[in-house]
Amino acid sequence: MNAQRIPRRVALLAIVLTAVLLSIAASLWIGSTTSTISELWHAVVTPNDQVSDIAIREIRWPRTVTALAAGAALGVAGTLIQGHTRNPIADPGLLGINQGAAVMIVAVTVFFGPQNPWSQALLALAGALLAALAVFGIARIDGRGASPTTLVLVGAAVTALCAAVVSAVVLLSEAALETLRFWQVGSVVQGYQSALMLWPLLALGLGLASINAGQLNVLTLGEDSAASLGVSAIKSRITGLAAMVVLSGFAVTLAGPIAFLGLVVPHLVRYFFGADYRWLIPAAALSGALFLCLSDILGRLLARPGELPVGVVVALIGAPFFIHVAHRRRAVSV
Repeated sequence: MNAQRIPRRVALLAIVLTAVLLSIAASLWIGSTTSTISELWHAVVTPNDQVSDIAIREIRWPRTVTALAAGAALGVAGTLIQGHTRNPIADPGLLGINQGAAVMIVAVTVFFGPQNPWSQALLALAGALLAALAVFGIARIDGRGASPTTLVLVGAAVTALCAAVVSAVVLLSEAALETLRFWQVGSVVQGYQSALMLWPLLALGLGLASINAGQLNVLTLGEDSAASLGVSAIKSRITGLAAMVVLSGFAVTLAGPIAFLGLVVPHLVRYFFGADYRWLIPAAALSGALFLCLSDILGRLLARPGELPVGVVVALIGAPFFIHVAHRRRAVSV
């Protein structure tokens, strides 16, 4: 049966990859105005100082790369966190992990000035780790395993607290408010240089996730069964947590604390690819990149000649999806 599914999964991955390539073309094509095919071709093949070339190469291309990188990271982080918690409504943005990363970046930026991308990334990793440990620790404070509902409620509280801290700190500095007001709701406008410098973090996070994929497959059988097969549940959880923190911190550094993408993408890829995490991880990376790139394009179209921050667009899509998943879980439990 699994052997028969492999060609289908390969075909699905090829379809998603093709969709990603088409979304890149669309992102380069669509802005405050829509370029012609000849302008797009000219900007890519024989660029010069024409206004259309500058718009495509220096504005649209950087934000496209940022959206693809941040989307891939958030898609995989969401898949891992849902797998490890066995909670279909878990998401780094909803559990406070992304906002924890944002708090560290914003606080240091406001009080000590702008930091280089690597310093921001390390701050984001520290904030994401502290937030994750706080959420999981508080959710398990009674000594029992955290239920999905408890985990989400604690995550919502930590998210609200961190968001309040971010808003309060940003308001202390007019310069920081101007710089961070779009970033703090999720934006791919300014993350290009960070993406170019921090790609090793993305590679590390995806590598850890790939290592963790086989372990997660075994853990779905139960921790006792996993132990009998030679898989340590503790080591697997640590590997998964490390991957989640690295990927979430990377994404927040680039694009701010975007919520709901890590919720929606895992559900979509599980529907089409099944429950094998060896396929879910690459599928989530491609699908997350596609989702965020398309959301950015939609934000440009909805508010022309301006734009909606991509975090707002993702929330407009993800919030109804979250309600649907939560309602379906409640109906099943009843």
